[in-house]
Amino acid sequence: MPIDPDSPRYARQRVLPGVGGDGQRRLAESHVVVLGAGGLGSAVIPVLAAAGVGRLTLVDDDVVEPTNLHRQTLHHDADVGRAKVESATDAAALLAPDATVHGVRARFDEGNAGELLADADLVVDGTDDILTRYVADAAAARAGIPLVWGSAARFSGQVGVSWEARGVSYRDLFPEPPADAGLSCEIDGILPSVCTVTGGLMAGEVLKLITGVGEPMLGRVAVYDALTGRTREIAYARATDATDATDETATSARSAAHGAAVASARTAPEPPTRPAVPAVPAEVEPAALAAELASDHPPLLLDVREPWEADLVAISGSTLIPLHELGGRTRELDPATSVVVYCHLGVRSRMAAEHLIASGFADVRNLAGGIDAWALDVDPGSTRY
Repeated sequence: MPIDPDSPRYARQRVLPGVGGDGQRRLAESHVVVLGAGGLGSAVIPVLAAAGVGRLTLVDDDVVEPTNLHRQTLHHDADVGRAKVESATDAAALLAPDATVHGVRARFDEGNAGELLADADLVVDGTDDILTRYVADAAAARAGIPLVWGSAARFSGQVGVSWEARGVSYRDLFPEPPADAGLSCEIDGILPSVCTVTGGLMAGEVLKLITGVGEPMLGRVAVYDALTGRTREIAYARATDATDATDETATSARSAAHGAAVASARTAPEPPTRPAVPAVPAEVEPAALAAELASDHPPLLLDVREPWEADLVAISGSTLIPLHELGGRTRELDPATSVVVYCHLGVRSRMAAEHLIASGFADVRNLAGGIDAWALDVDPGSTRY
């Protein structure tokens, strides 16, 4: 029988602000493809199964070896010599007996990518293979779905989200594969907890993207250092032209991310054809926006958060259109109107503003820092969350 999103199994998840019954149903109705049933997959797959993802397709072509067991906790001694995808499928089925879990023993490549992602809502790359990541990035772009990716080696891990439909792909971080082979678990080793932390962050991004809660890591890379216990974030963006590729931010992001990337010596596929680069929206500070709202010609305030967030706190006079609904509801807005978009912290609203600019809106700005900055600078008595 299909997953019941109202089951007591998910009670502690449904009470989370922004998840609720609707978010749990979205999980139950979703199809996630996970590439890799190794160290990262061992952290990602159990979380997705236990959280109520209705359909999981697990893709891996490797077999379990004794050297895997210290970190690949989906597998046990009795699984040595067995296909990883078989033991991973069994483990996921035990956690989610009502879910549909399908194992595919194959290497994800250009030949099978289209078929495997045909009806998927999201793809996760936990293979730690750079060539596979480029293939997955291109395939996800063609399918119009997000790619959650992670990499782990030695004492470091990294996590990011690529989503061509939202203007960010993996090639914006690494236009071409690194020339060297990078780090590998076989040669350089791996602390098992790095897989746990990195895979947990990856699973969290999947749950956020499906339920619509929070802000996905689009254009951001989280880099985890197990030796210090610190996690830092590096922002990157699509270059507007060839000269922007040397921009300090982009260069530092690529340099930092390179340390944990595991590269293949094989040639990567050609990058997919991409849409025009969205214009970068201007920003307005909270105090300046407050003055405009008090004037004779106030801008339209567009709130792209979720309804539960607007119930907590909102700027008076706002129009609420959640980010995931904006594409289908853009026509409700007047392109000739001056628009200021806001969200919680300014990330989702920036993406919404880019969408409006690409749709022909002439005057669109993003509220710097979101409603949180508004509460600090303009309305200190309002609710912060």
